Amino acid sequence: MFKRLLTSSLHHPTLGSRLFSTNIPLAAMKVENLLVIGSGLMGSGIAQASAQSGAKLNSIVLQDVSQPALDKAKGKMKSNLERMKQKNAALNVDEVIGRISFSTSLEPKSTDNLLVIEAVPEILELKQKMFKDLENQFKGKSSVILATNTSSLCCKDIGVNMSSLERFAGLHFFNPVPMMKLVEVVRVGSATSDDTYNALMDFCKAIGKVPVTCKDTPGFIVNRLLLPYMIDSMHMLERGDASAKDIDTAMKLGAGYPMGPFELADYVGLDTVKLIIDGWAKRDSDFVKPSKTLDEMVAQGRIGKKAGKGFYDY
Repeated sequence: MFKRLLTSSLHHPTLGSRLFSTNIPLAAMKVENLLVIGSGLMGSGIAQASAQSGAKLNSIVLQDVSQPALDKAKGKMKSNLERMKQKNAALNVDEVIGRISFSTSLEPKSTDNLLVIEAVPEILELKQKMFKDLENQFKGKSSVILATNTSSLCCKDIGVNMSSLERFAGLHFFNPVPMMKLVEVVRVGSATSDDTYNALMDFCKAIGKVPVTCKDTPGFIVNRLLLPYMIDSMHMLERGDASAKDIDTAMKLGAGYPMGPFELADYVGLDTVKLIIDGWAKRDSDFVKPSKTLDEMVAQGRIGKKAGKGFYDY
């Protein structure tokens, strides 16, 4: 999951088809440079995982519009790595962080065999504008792939303003990224080229992840199954079928899950869960039924572990 979360000439039929035209076969492409946009939990996690994987990347740039946000991300990375070092004495914290450049400029170190991963908040309009701008920024570059780390939106909807989608795909990592092995690789219908898909699969493996392939449907595989499960547990609570603690205990001991649905919702963040559920409900009112309890808790600021209170107090 996010378990646990960028001119008119673009629409010209000829220019659009040549926007990412290749001068060399992309099949030979091996990602050598990485630009991650957004320094939140997901973006910083992707940068950290790539840096500590041992993959031979020439550059890793973590970008954010805010320098304080970048400083915060760097601090959290160092704390995470220090904890990992307690179990792996060979881990060199400073060396890993030293592989990452922290920048407020939306510029990679190089556009050669470059992968750009967007990891900004799950706001459709924000992502749509970003990818239109990114497509324009890298127009004519023969070895640039654009990927979104969306966890709930359809990639096709995100790329609706793009003129060329053969170099565009979804690359959904799970939080915490340095620990979670899974990555969902999402092809945008038949638009994503085989070369792009293969390059992304190889990149995931190179940084020690296990990629799975899925269609461009809301929630992909994991969240499409996981979010309704969490919402159904809230509906159970609202009906008075059982307490949150008893539901969590039942799912852990009866189904073998490491966390119950309420513990998981608190860990993910109830505000994040609500954002996804609201988006799905807006898309299709029969897709998932929102929870009154969830709405009330988010309004009260009880958004889970990061706030110190959710279904449980922390």
